[in-house]
Amino acid sequence: MATTKELSVEEKLRALYDLQIIDTRIDEIRNVRGELPLEVEDLEDEVAGLTTRLEKLQSDLVSIEDSIKSKKTAIDNHHLAIKKYAEQQKDVRNNREFNALTKEVEFQELEIQLAEKQIKELKASTEHKKEVVSNSKDKLEQKSTHLKHKKAELSDIMSETEKEETFLTQKSTEFEGSIEERLLAAYKRIRSSVRNGLAVVSIERGASAGSFFTIPPQTQVEIAARKKIITDEHSGRILVDAALADEEREKMDKLFAKM
Repeated sequence: MATTKELSVEEKLRALYDLQIIDTRIDEIRNVRGELPLEVEDLEDEVAGLTTRLEKLQSDLVSIEDSIKSKKTAIDNHHLAIKKYAEQQKDVRNNREFNALTKEVEFQELEIQLAEKQIKELKASTEHKKEVVSNSKDKLEQKSTHLKHKKAELSDIMSETEKEETFLTQKSTEFEGSIEERLLAAYKRIRSSVRNGLAVVSIERGASAGSFFTIPPQTQVEIAARKKIITDEHSGRILVDAALADEEREKMDKLFAKM
């Protein structure tokens, strides 16, 4: 966003440092939350997955029970058939009819044996699935409890910091509006490329804050003059003098006190 009036270099440096103070404060708030939102999201996915699995297992158990009932009904029908064929054998007129009925009886007996074997296998499957269901219920309960605690923890942090973060985010946008696009783009590029998000730092004991590389005295004089924007040749960060930094920190502390 273009500014309505051309700022002096010093005004630009102050605006950049103010923005850095605000963005650093936002970073600190978000660091307090850390990985908690992602943990909550992962736990929600786990709970949803376990719930779906448990529902599938319970559905499988119902299907198995239905299959067992069906097999038992079939066994009863096979026994009735055997009884019917045995009665018919009493009235046969020749060996061919007797043998045919005998084969029918044998077939029904084989069907009974097969059904009993299948029932045994289905019962074994039921016991296994019941054990899996029990373990799944325990795991789901543990994960659900853990999720509940993590959500409460996140909610507490959010309630403590949400107002401040909203205020700071609005201020960050507001301060960005006072900085020319090219300079703001450079600030964001530097900020995204450094580990701690510090794109604008002050001179401390002859070096840029957080650095062990000494800045030449002549460069320090130029930084203090506030006539041009100077970056650290080692880190690429924009440099401001300690006096300016102290003044802006004091000003921003008053702003934060209004929250």
